[in-house]
Amino acid sequence: MGEQEAVAAFVEEAGLFYERLGLSRTEGRVMGRLLSAPEDDADAPALCEALGVAKSSMSVSLRRLEQAGLVERFRRPGERRDRYRLAEDVFQRAFRAKMAEFDRFRALAERGLAAVGDDPRRRERLELMRDMYGFMADRFPDLLDEWDRVRKGRGR
Repeated sequence: MGEQEAVAAFVEEAGLFYERLGLSRTEGRVMGRLLSAPEDDADAPALCEALGVAKSSMSVSLRRLEQAGLVERFRRPGERRDRYRLAEDVFQRAFRAKMAEFDRFRALAERGLAAVGDDPRRRERLELMRDMYGFMADRFPDLLDEWDRVRKGRGR
């Protein structure tokens, strides 16, 4: 498989991967394209052409990615067309957004605990769920701060 085919396969895989995380498949494919393209940015028509996506679908996808903080829209001086690139801290930002789910899992476990009363077997499962997500919510911010220090040490 040549590089072009390998990149196209990666873009499709990214579409499926990000779709499982809650983005649309097109949004995931845009992420895959911006991650793997030789250039650092692209305009909407170039993304439409590269991904075989309708202009209206691309417009919705780019707007949602921008609102989620995953891509940035900008214009080069003297140009009239908006361009898109991955946000500088895209992976950390996406992970921090997913970390908010830890609190929702914890709250769900608490509601379950209130519902099951004193039954020790059911309480044990729900307490394990609550405690594991609580642990993750407590530890991951420090881990991301450490990653930020490592990333800055790498000169990025």
